[in-house]
Amino acid sequence: MSIKPDNAAMPGTTVDPASHLDHRAFEVFGMREVDGAGIDDAIAAAGDALVCVFFWGVDCFNCEMAKKAMLADLDPVRALELHWLHANVYAHPDMGKRFGLHGIPVFMFFHKGKKLGRATGWHGQGQFAAAVANARLKASGKPLAG
Repeated sequence: MSIKPDNAAMPGTTVDPASHLDHRAFEVFGMREVDGAGIDDAIAAAGDALVCVFFWGVDCFNCEMAKKAMLADLDPVRALELHWLHANVYAHPDMGKRFGLHGIPVFMFFHKGKKLGRATGWHGQGQFAAAVANARLKASGKPLAG
């Protein structure tokens, strides 16, 4: 699947500050936006699915790079069969404090309301898949992979 880049603004035009954000990853992976008031209910609503919450922020270069990398190779990310949520921690700083975030992007994994782990930053599909595999092992009560 090919994703076309957004068109740049024409010189002399006014651009909404948030318009440069690439939200295609949110749409492609079906990520539901959550805030501090709704995150627990959204995680619970996932039932038995492994939940991944993508914590990001506006003007976060590494967050945009993570989204672009995920979009560049869709199939391996989809194959992980995650229930996706996303949260802009700059708009909701209480979430950063609650989840102990010292930088973004962070991908945090939950199962039936229990936090299972995280992947800090995007270090490639392999690292992300390994973090997901460890979260699944932890959810099943098995020892973590090395």
